[in-house]
Order: sequence, then C-alpha cells, then structure tokens
Amino acid sequence: MTDLIQPLPIRVPQAQLDELAARLRLTRWPDRETVHDGSQGPQRERLQALVERWSGGYDWRAAETLLNGWGSSRTEIDGLGIHFLHVRSPEPTATPLLLTHGWPGSVLEFRDVIGPLSDPVAHGGEAADAFHLVIPALPGFGFSDQPSEPGWGVSRTALAWIELMRRLGYGDHWLAQGGDWGAAVTTALAHKRPAGLAGVHLNMVMFQPTAEEVAAATPDEQRMLADAARYEREYSGYMKVQTTRPQSVGFALADSPVGLAAWIYALFQDVSDSAGEPERVLPLDHLLDDIMLYWLPNAGASSARFYWEARREMANGMASAPLPLPAGVSMFPGEQLRLSRRWAERRFADLRFFAEADRGGHFAAMENPREFVGHLREAFRTMR
Repeated sequence: MTDLIQPLPIRVPQAQLDELAARLRLTRWPDRETVHDGSQGPQRERLQALVERWSGGYDWRAAETLLNGWGSSRTEIDGLGIHFLHVRSPEPTATPLLLTHGWPGSVLEFRDVIGPLSDPVAHGGEAADAFHLVIPALPGFGFSDQPSEPGWGVSRTALAWIELMRRLGYGDHWLAQGGDWGAAVTTALAHKRPAGLAGVHLNMVMFQPTAEEVAAATPDEQRMLADAARYEREYSGYMKVQTTRPQSVGFALADSPVGLAAWIYALFQDVSDSAGEPERVLPLDHLLDDIMLYWLPNAGASSARFYWEARREMANGMASAPLPLPAGVSMFPGEQLRLSRRWAERRFADLRFFAEADRGGHFAAMENPREFVGHLREAFRTMR
C-alpha cells in the first residue's frame, strides 16, 4: 500500500465524446407514457428535451475545468483507486471537512457550496467558518475505481475515508457531512469514532420509527410518515432493483446513454423539491454533468451494486445505538425520508443542531446551497 496522493487531471478523449454523440443520434425512443404526469416514470418529452441539450449546446469540457480546478486527485486505499476533490481554503485556520455524496449524485453535487465553504470571506461570510474540503467519489462511482470483488459497502468505505483524511494530514481534527449514501457512510464514521473526527452533519437520517413513535405521531410527524410510505410505495422501484439484481439493470445503464439518463432523472424528478420538474430548480447542464459522471467511467452497474453491498451489511446487522459524536441534522421539505426533532433526539447522543430548511429536497446542496451552507456553518461552530 502506498500513501502517495497523485493529481488526477480529467481529460476525456474526444473519441469517447464522439461515440456518445453517435449513440444519442441513434436513440430508439419508447412510445409515450399513457398518463399526463410522471407517475409511470420520466415523461418522454422531458427526456427528449434533455437529450436535445445533451447533443447540442452542452459542454462537458466546462465540467472538466471545474473538476481540475478543484484539486482532482487520486490515491489507492485498500487496493482500490479513490478519486477525490481537494480544495484548500485560503484561511490558515480552516477546519478539514469531508463531504460525501450519494446515488445518483456525484462530487459535483457540491459545486455551489465549495466556494462559500472554503472561502467564506469572498462569499459574504466570516473567516472562522472556513473549511478545507475533501470530496471523494464513492467506490464504483465517478472516476473512483470499480470494485472487482464483493465487500465495498458502507463500512469499508468509511474505513477508507478515515485513511484518506489521515493521508491528507487531517487526521488530528476534522468534520464530516453527508446525505443519501453519504449519510450512511458519515453515520458509520461516527460510530467508528476515529481519532480526530469531532462531529458530523447529516441532511438525511436513515431510521425506522418505532411502533410507539408511529402511534404518538404529531400531525407534522404523520405527514413525514405518509411521505415515507409514498416513497416506499411509488418511488423506490430503483432501490429494490439495485439491492437485489443490480447487474440486471447494469447492462442497460452501460449500453444506453438515454437509458442511464432516464434512470437517474427519475430520482431527480421524484425526490427533489420541484413538483416533479427538476429543471425548475436545477440547471439542465448540472443534471447532464451528473449523468456524465456515470456515463463516461461506465459506472452505472458498479454504482448500483453499492445498494446490493449495503443490503448485505444491513442483513448482518449495522449499528443501532444512538450516534455517539456531536451531530447536526438538517431536514429539507422535499426529502421523502424525514424525521422530527424529537425523533432525532432519541437517535443522537449529542444533537447540537437541528433545523428545517424553507425549500429543497433530497439533493440539498444542489437545490438550496445557501441554506445548506448556513446550516453547516451553524452546526459546525459547536464542534470545532
């Protein structure tokens, strides 16, 4: 094993982009849905509009410039190459902060919060709120390597992140944040209690309410339960496929760019705070950048397998005790899986911060970066 951290400039060969363009031109479209909403999945006209932009006007090279400007780097941990962004703050007293994405997110879901978090003074904030940012791509996601053997789930990823922070010289004192699978990894980090991890922030909490909590739910909590039930009933088909037969859908995700785009777009449609129209809250090019971080490295199948790995971990038992480290929690109204403050207080031994945002959904840093940054600053002031 080597401690070597290497720059990893992203330069996709033009031939690969030309092949994508050719595949887009040859798309065989399904017939139109038989309903007038997204209840059967992404509507054909919305995917056609996305592909029209993708094949005419969208510029992948702009995304490459962003990634390379944010310290695109690589290191090998436990036999797997990990790609990460490393953004050093200009403030010498900045605190290291690990940000972990989920599915179908990517390192670029933090694009609008990188500046305010790393250089708050330049964005109307205070130097005391500055962070050195480490933003890794999960195993099998983006430009991280794709595992060739089982075992790369939440716990092993958390151990890799601990090693990554050590290698970067941040092991003495650092913080961590995550949503979706990033929340699961961040939660696992807190339960492992590595030296130097001073606290965490989550914008999603994976939990099951108890029978007593369901019976005593307030009207607000009843709405949370109803949204969670709707997610399970109507929106979770992707999860059930990926936790049981990820390779089945993996062939389609690897071969068809429009198939991959539809699979990803469906989640932005269903769990963003956009009334089923993610283009209302996110620039189309940002959605395409995210899709490209699955298409270009052929990460559709390998990212789907993360669900299969996590299901096996859960079957073997995961930590259920209250999270032991100082923690902050933000709930965004469009998130389908939410919990109340009183439910959170039973699941965190030291809950320092809890807040509900005025808008935003599952992709909090993308949908409402201003409030996301504000919540992180307030939460982490209590843990520095």
